[in-house]
Amino acid sequence: MNRNWSKLHHDVVFGKAKGRIIWQPRIGCWYDDRQFTKTPLPQPYTGLSLHDLYRKLDCSARLYEYNACFERIEDGRVKFSSHRENDILEFDWQTPVGTTKEIFKYSPNNLHPQRIKWEVETMDDLRIAIWREEHAAWRWNQATYDKLQTELGDLGAPVMFMPRMNVMSLFLEKMGIENGVMAIYEHPDLVEAYFKSLEICHEPLLDIINACPIDIINFGENIHCQLLSPPLFVKYHLPACQHRCEKLHKKGKFVFAHWDGNCKQILPYAKETGMDGIEAITPLPQGDVTLEDVKNALGDEMFLWDGVPALFFDPMYSLETLEASTKKVIELFAPKLVLGASDEVASTADINRVLFVKKIVDEYNDQFNC
Repeated sequence: MNRNWSKLHHDVVFGKAKGRIIWQPRIGCWYDDRQFTKTPLPQPYTGLSLHDLYRKLDCSARLYEYNACFERIEDGRVKFSSHRENDILEFDWQTPVGTTKEIFKYSPNNLHPQRIKWEVETMDDLRIAIWREEHAAWRWNQATYDKLQTELGDLGAPVMFMPRMNVMSLFLEKMGIENGVMAIYEHPDLVEAYFKSLEICHEPLLDIINACPIDIINFGENIHCQLLSPPLFVKYHLPACQHRCEKLHKKGKFVFAHWDGNCKQILPYAKETGMDGIEAITPLPQGDVTLEDVKNALGDEMFLWDGVPALFFDPMYSLETLEASTKKVIELFAPKLVLGASDEVASTADINRVLFVKKIVDEYNDQFNC
């Protein structure tokens, strides 16, 4: 207990941990599902906040809460409003070039509402989105950073994730997959103008990141081969990713991205991205790759973040299976490893299995503490 997780986390990713690794499972989904269903946490964790649960489990947290330090500022001419009536939530943006709206519906079965209308449904909507990106700005909030350091700084190094790039932004934020694919092939010039507007918007954000004290930067892309095909990856994503990495590396930032689900088709491009590591690559039996596939793609140059299949924290799998998987991940990837569950510990997990893996990591690290 009372470990300096922030220092160890930073030392691991910057090669100063003398061989040690860090155990950093993401347990937010497991926790949130219990909060949503009003299910008490099991003893001895009953009543704990998420961050106190990490402290009780004696492990590090991945602190994406630091994203709150980066504030997007819409152009002053944009009028934003939100309205909720019963289970319907509506967002509206009025701009000098038109109005768009996004609509969500709440369900009794989920913490998060489901989108029932995308912000962009027509090419006129996309032109409005382009205008907003070209006219937005960013600022750093030092007070928020200081507050988070006080509240969470013992649990890990500060981490932030950048807004999505081109294709993944179009698919996951603006249009949905089917409409987004159709737009790419039917209106390529306008879609590429949207991609360019994102670069215009994110360039000053890169400058703010480079000037801030947060050194571990994630590209929160949620890349999945069934969403982003290799041709689209190579044509659009890869050059944008390389540009970001080049700029961030000049200021000594560690850069990694979130790839989850089925990644086999794009794994061969991992080293070309310019990134230092990849988070949440999902191995069998959940994803479509073996740990050996991942190792072949990342080599000895890149970090793996996570690696242990989330399903193995469910009691349907034996502790022997979890132990073997954990040790195999460590054997293949340490010391370039931030060990965690790929992607998050399952909602049906036995949370005590987090302690089980912690002991394996402690035993591994003990050899470097002599």
